[in-house]
Amino acid sequence: MNKLLLVLMAGSSLSLNAIADDAVDAKFQKSCSVCHTTGVLNAPKIGDKAAWAPRLKQGKATLLKNTKNGLKLMPPKGTCTNCTDEELSKLIDMVTK
Repeated sequence: MNKLLLVLMAGSSLSLNAIADDAVDAKFQKSCSVCHTTGVLNAPKIGDKAAWAPRLKQGKATLLKNTKNGLKLMPPKGTCTNCTDEELSKLIDMVTK
Protein backbone atom coordinates (compact mmCIF):
# COMPACT_ATOMS: atom_id res chain seq x y z
CA MET A 1 0.00 0.00 0.00
CA ASN A 2 2.78 2.46 0.87
CA LYS A 3 4.49 1.82 -2.49
CA LEU A 4 1.26 2.54 -4.34
CA LEU A 5 0.82 5.77 -2.41
CA LEU A 6 4.38 6.82 -3.26
CA VAL A 7 3.81 6.08 -6.94
CA LEU A 8 0.58 8.07 -6.93
CA MET A 9 2.24 10.97 -5.11
CA ALA A 10 5.18 10.95 -7.53
CA GLY A 11 2.83 10.98 -10.49
CA SER A 12 0.83 13.88 -9.11
CA SER A 13 3.95 15.93 -8.41
CA LEU A 14 5.14 15.29 -11.97
CA SER A 15 1.78 16.53 -13.21
CA LEU A 16 2.01 19.61 -11.02
CA ASN A 17 5.52 20.29 -12.34
CA ALA A 18 4.25 19.97 -15.90
CA ILE A 19 1.43 22.41 -15.14
CA ALA A 20 3.90 24.81 -13.54
CA ASP A 21 6.22 24.53 -16.55
CA ASP A 22 3.29 25.22 -18.89
CA ALA A 23 2.43 28.30 -16.83
CA VAL A 24 6.03 29.55 -17.02
CA ASP A 25 6.10 28.86 -20.77
CA ALA A 26 2.88 30.87 -21.14
CA LYS A 27 4.47 33.74 -19.23
CA PHE A 28 7.52 33.54 -21.50
CA GLN A 29 5.29 33.73 -24.57
CA LYS A 30 3.38 36.70 -23.16
CA SER A 31 6.20 38.72 -21.57
CA CYS A 32 9.60 37.66 -22.88
CA SER A 33 9.35 36.14 -26.33
CA VAL A 34 8.97 39.35 -28.35
CA CYS A 35 12.47 40.50 -27.43
CA HIS A 36 14.25 37.24 -26.64
CA THR A 37 13.21 35.37 -29.80
CA THR A 38 13.95 38.23 -32.21
CA GLY A 39 16.83 40.01 -30.47
CA VAL A 40 15.00 43.33 -30.67
CA LEU A 41 16.72 46.16 -28.78
CA ASN A 42 19.85 43.96 -28.52
CA ALA A 43 18.13 41.46 -26.22
CA PRO A 44 20.10 38.20 -26.13
CA LYS A 45 18.16 35.56 -28.04
CA ILE A 46 16.90 32.41 -26.42
CA GLY A 47 19.53 29.70 -26.67
CA ASP A 48 22.29 32.03 -27.95
CA LYS A 49 25.09 30.66 -25.79
CA ALA A 50 27.64 33.28 -26.92
CA ALA A 51 25.31 36.16 -26.05
CA TRP A 52 24.38 34.66 -22.68
CA ALA A 53 27.92 33.58 -21.66
CA PRO A 54 29.05 36.94 -20.17
CA ARG A 55 25.74 37.30 -18.37
CA LEU A 56 25.92 33.78 -16.96
CA LYS A 57 29.45 34.49 -15.68
CA GLN A 58 27.91 37.14 -13.41
CA GLY A 59 25.94 34.41 -11.65
CA LYS A 60 22.30 33.48 -11.40
CA ALA A 61 21.69 35.90 -8.49
CA THR A 62 22.83 38.84 -10.63
CA LEU A 63 20.73 37.68 -13.57
CA LEU A 64 17.69 37.43 -11.31
CA LYS A 65 18.36 40.88 -9.81
CA ASN A 66 18.75 42.43 -13.26
CA THR A 67 15.60 40.70 -14.48
CA LYS A 68 13.61 41.90 -11.48
CA ASN A 69 14.86 45.48 -11.69
CA GLY A 70 15.20 45.78 -15.44
CA LEU A 71 18.43 46.53 -17.26
CA LYS A 72 19.17 48.94 -20.09
CA LEU A 73 16.08 48.80 -22.32
CA MET A 74 14.50 45.81 -20.56
CA PRO A 75 11.72 46.90 -18.21
CA PRO A 76 11.47 45.44 -14.70
CA LYS A 77 10.52 41.77 -14.84
CA GLY A 78 10.50 42.03 -18.63
CA THR A 79 6.85 43.13 -18.36
CA CYS A 80 5.87 40.02 -16.35
CA THR A 81 4.68 42.08 -13.42
CA ASN A 82 2.95 39.11 -11.78
CA CYS A 83 5.95 36.76 -12.02
CA THR A 84 7.37 35.44 -8.78
CA ASP A 85 11.11 35.12 -8.16
CA GLU A 86 10.78 31.38 -8.76
CA GLU A 87 9.06 31.95 -12.10
CA LEU A 88 11.65 34.53 -13.12
CA SER A 89 14.37 32.06 -12.22
CA LYS A 90 12.72 29.42 -14.41
CA LEU A 91 12.38 31.94 -17.23
CA ILE A 92 16.09 32.75 -16.94
CA ASP A 93 16.89 29.03 -17.16
CA MET A 94 14.64 28.77 -20.21
CA VAL A 95 16.31 31.55 -22.22
CA THR A 96 19.90 30.79 -21.26
CA LYS A 97 19.90 27.12 -22.29
